[in-house]
Amino acid sequence: MFGAGDMMRTIGLIGGMSWESSAEYYRLINQGIRARRGPTASASCLLWSFDFAEIEALQHRGDWDGLAAMLVQAARRLEGAGADMLLLCTNTMHRVAPAITSAVSIPLLHIADPTAERIRAAGLRTVGLLGTAFTMEQDFYRGRLSERHGLEVIVPDATDRATVHRVIYEELVAGTVAPASRAAYRAIIARMVEAGAEAIVLGCTEIMLLVRPEDSAVPLFDTTAIHAEAAIDRALGGAEDRVPSAARPGYRAREGE
Repeated sequence: MFGAGDMMRTIGLIGGMSWESSAEYYRLINQGIRARRGPTASASCLLWSFDFAEIEALQHRGDWDGLAAMLVQAARRLEGAGADMLLLCTNTMHRVAPAITSAVSIPLLHIADPTAERIRAAGLRTVGLLGTAFTMEQDFYRGRLSERHGLEVIVPDATDRATVHRVIYEELVAGTVAPASRAAYRAIIARMVEAGAEAIVLGCTEIMLLVRPEDSAVPLFDTTAIHAEAAIDRALGGAEDRVPSAARPGYRAREGE
């Protein structure tokens, strides 16, 4: 266990994609540090926050090279400012994670890895994936879950994927949580469960603003909360909670819920 005087590693957060989810990262990380180190403790962290309007335009234009260049620049600046590790506070932009990893000397904690570890620790193998169309349809995320971690990944059909994507970009990134959209997501989750999903990965860092445990008949794995907890483990540098336990539910891992 770490005491109040022990050194904490500095977390570099690449955020603003959107700031709604970045605010959750900041809250969860600081709450977690306080829970482990005492009431006055908070995280040593640096935040680079993008204008998401610029990011979104490049995403839908398909300019992943341009996006990679922007995120690499942010990563290098955070490293230069003293970050000991990097968190990309978005699932979709892990599309350019290899470019970031190759451009800096500090580790990038990939969001899919602690999520997959938590799923496997719970004894589950088949998951439904919700996220942006990029995350659900491209291989950078699904492939990592399956090839590196041995998970079977189910995604919604084309109509449902379009609904999930639209709600993220038109509502959730703007902080809008609509009952009709929650009902739509609930129905989409039910269809993935019918298709064999044993759990649902909330593979967009804004979805946790909308979906709750009661919206699903199977466990929900909130990538935002799991990623934040993994960062806390790395920042404190101890073995505590480094390997997830099935006794600690990996879904909706917000303190107090």
